[in-house]
Amino acid sequence: MDRVEQLLKKIEETRSYMNDLIRERSDLLDSEVIIASQMLDSILDEYYKILQQENISK
Repeated sequence: MDRVEQLLKKIEETRSYMNDLIRERSDLLDSEVIIASQMLDSILDEYYKILQQENISK
């Protein structure tokens, strides 16, 4: 599995986890929801950086 596929899997897992937390906590400002959102942002940033690098090298 290449890095892009790994990141896509991690994105889906983290998104699902965050959605579960939101349903459970019913509060978008809950500290765990915020942490999960920040984790997702970080993974998405890494994913888009890799895509940009691949486009530049083509």
